[in-house]
Amino acid sequence: MRTKLILLVVGLFAAWNSFATPQIERWETSNGAKVLYVHTPDIPMIDVRVIFDAGSARDGEQGGVAGMTNGLLSTGAAQRGEEAIAEELDQLGAQLGFDSLRDMAVVSLRSLSDAALLDRALTVMSDVIHHPVFPESALERERGRQLIGLQAQKQRPGTIGEKAFFRAMYGDHPYAEPSSGTEESVKAIKRSDLQLFHSRYYAGNNAIVAIVGAVDRKRAGEIAEQVVGHLPAGEQAAALPKADTAKPGEVIQIDYPSVQSHLLMGRPVLRRGDPDYFELYVGNHILGGSGLVSIISEEVREKRGLAYSAYSYFSPMRAEGPFKAGLQTKNKSREEALKVLREAIAQFIEQGPDEAALVSSKKNITGGFPLRMDSNKKIVDYLGMIGFYDLPNDYLESFNKRVEWTTKETIQDAFRRRVRPEEMVTVVVGGKIE
Repeated sequence: MRTKLILLVVGLFAAWNSFATPQIERWETSNGAKVLYVHTPDIPMIDVRVIFDAGSARDGEQGGVAGMTNGLLSTGAAQRGEEAIAEELDQLGAQLGFDSLRDMAVVSLRSLSDAALLDRALTVMSDVIHHPVFPESALERERGRQLIGLQAQKQRPGTIGEKAFFRAMYGDHPYAEPSSGTEESVKAIKRSDLQLFHSRYYAGNNAIVAIVGAVDRKRAGEIAEQVVGHLPAGEQAAALPKADTAKPGEVIQIDYPSVQSHLLMGRPVLRRGDPDYFELYVGNHILGGSGLVSIISEEVREKRGLAYSAYSYFSPMRAEGPFKAGLQTKNKSREEALKVLREAIAQFIEQGPDEAALVSSKKNITGGFPLRMDSNKKIVDYLGMIGFYDLPNDYLESFNKRVEWTTKETIQDAFRRRVRPEEMVTVVVGGKIE
């Protein structure tokens, strides 16, 4: 318990002034994994994150297999059963985490940097990554949990809308289907499918290792080799196809017995690392990404009282991620709300941002940037992103400069070329209007 308490406390404090410009070092392991490392000596802990190009975009015809593979890694590995893994991590005060998204699958470790404790924690992490057992009992338990979750999603109009939105936007692209799969696909997953997926995608050439903490460069190199170095080199996953709007301008109405309607609209727009990213990011901060002070919120909420919140954002991904705008409103108000939302977007594209709003937005973004870097966990998040999407080493250092370089003209130009409202898919989920 004492170790846990220490870990919790030190995880809360990483002074920004030590990491104003994190010095990122890069290299590769013996089997081709990319490694990114930042030395943070001020607190006695370490964060290790291994990212594989093994998200649900790699599911193919087996929807949910990527998420199931990642989720069952800790249910048995090498000579350890699920309980033994949990007990050892608890004794060490270490935390092992797993996540599966459309682009990636993640295994992460947070541990104190004490040599003895860290080595044991890394051994567990290595076993989980290299030698998962995928017990049949754990598979059946997880399958049952997933099926219950999928049933529950049918009762949530927001989730219904989100799924329909991605299917409409992406058509036959791998991004179209949810990471959770479908009831049919989850029922069909076998243990051999998990083993095959793991052997294909959990490979050195398909991995990124991000390390942040109180260990030197030599030790960081040893850690990277320990957690992925014994994986087969394998092959890097194939490039994803370009994502185009499947049905430009389509409006999908889904009836659901609710007093409110969920509205979503958008289209595939932005890859991570796209040269238009900063113009779109800063512009959207004004349009719909800055909460209650955004244009969309002002038009929808403040002026007309049509919704408590309304928003827009870009989600850059390996292939073109979506521009997404949305809100919730009363059924009787949805046509008006949708009209206002469309007009706000169109007007912003036509007129560009107000100069005063642009100045304020830049100050807000750059002034808040240090808070994104005030802990090891946040830094390792960035390292994983930089490595996975092959962004430059100076991405963090140059972030505020790139924000400042945006202008009304460059923002307007990027929005005109990339957002294109006439090609947006619109999904409405809600009760019938009497």
